[in-house]
Amino acid sequence: MNTRFDEELFLTTETGRHLYHKYAEHMPIIDYHCHLQPSEILEDKEFEDLGEMWLRGDHYKWRAMRTFGIDERYITGDADFHEKYLAFASILPALAGNPIYIWCAMELKRYFDIDEPVTEENAEEIYQKTKEMIHKEHMTRRWCMEHSNVRLVSTTEDPIDDLHCHIALNKEKMFTRVITAFRPDQAMFLEKDGFSSYLDQLEAVSGVKIDSFEHMLDALETRLKYFQEVTGTTVSDDGIPHFTWENYTSGEIDRIFDKARKNEPLTAKEEDQYRSAFLFEMGRRYNRNGYVMQLHIGTYLDANTRGVAETGHSTGFDCADDQCSVTSVGELLNRLTLIDELPKTIIYPLDGTKIETWAILAAGFCGGGVKGKVQLGAPWWFNDQAFGINRQFEACANLYPVSLSVGMLTDSRSFISYPRHELYRRVFCDYLGKLAERGEYFAGEKALQKIIEDVCFNNVNEYFGLDVKYEG
Repeated sequence: MNTRFDEELFLTTETGRHLYHKYAEHMPIIDYHCHLQPSEILEDKEFEDLGEMWLRGDHYKWRAMRTFGIDERYITGDADFHEKYLAFASILPALAGNPIYIWCAMELKRYFDIDEPVTEENAEEIYQKTKEMIHKEHMTRRWCMEHSNVRLVSTTEDPIDDLHCHIALNKEKMFTRVITAFRPDQAMFLEKDGFSSYLDQLEAVSGVKIDSFEHMLDALETRLKYFQEVTGTTVSDDGIPHFTWENYTSGEIDRIFDKARKNEPLTAKEEDQYRSAFLFEMGRRYNRNGYVMQLHIGTYLDANTRGVAETGHSTGFDCADDQCSVTSVGELLNRLTLIDELPKTIIYPLDGTKIETWAILAAGFCGGGVKGKVQLGAPWWFNDQAFGINRQFEACANLYPVSLSVGMLTDSRSFISYPRHELYRRVFCDYLGKLAERGEYFAGEKALQKIIEDVCFNNVNEYFGLDVKYEG
């Protein structure tokens, strides 16, 4: 029985171990979707302690702590990071089979070279040891990214953001390039309180008077171009928790838009018509401005309304759902295809049990001389662990070539979450190793090398047109 971190983690075959250690292990990282705060990258403060590194903004750990009945004071409350760390350390040994256990083990190993498990007995000792190392090595936000060989990260900003942090970062010579993703969710969910006031802000920053749906789109495209001008980004991101395609006319959309601008109530059909028109029109604008359209599908946000009221949004009370149908997303892709304006598109379904149907949909809209034009994104949120990653390989390689994948992302607010890329690469090499040892793949090591290097780095670099330089 292992009592230390095992460097052969998830590598169950000789071939898989060889492939990982020879080709995947040391490849750089492009983290093309995350929720890091650019202000933190700019300030580049040294971390206070392991408690801050592990628990600041990490809703994965917060959810786990609540399941053990830990008081909210030690989760999102006013306890200091030392107290929060000790509360978390008290439950960590009980997280057998949970990815948090493995993530924490990998983070301790990669950033502090600690390979022993955290227990209640040694928690304080590990805390003090890591705190000393943080100060000795001056572990800042940028240090973590450089230490993990992260060549590029894409944060996520709202169209009204002035990107002043990105402008400042672009003037510095950094190991890690920082771009941003364009996320226009607040303009899409017109039923939410504050829609009209949000458009007033969009009007102010874009310089476009917004008195119609078309003018709102003009304002968004102005910001789309600004984001690209400032950071060189080609990344967009639309979150669609629930979406039903509903046919519409331009006259209907104008009337719906006017009602929303006046804060008048809308019907469910009107909301669906507006979202259909919004996603279609934004898809056209992504296409003509060279952006990749990313669709995050199937979140059930703020399920526990009392918890959200007490601790805020994105604190661990979101869930997965299947309200967004394959048919509706398919109709969006179809309408864009019919007018020859479908952009490169990545689909991220949160319901991993239905991943095959989404893979089939993606393959159905590929073509046009573009490799993997529409494709499945990395298993995300509740699926970004060994089981979910392997399930996607096993299920979808039958339906869509996994060799075309743009690989892993962190989707994280943590600066030490990059071992998730390592976990993905280990599972991927193990998957390929099993295929080879079963005789299901026999094109040879050179072909496997190309697949691994493409999925780890080359595909994402080419697909988004990032031009990140790397010589292996």
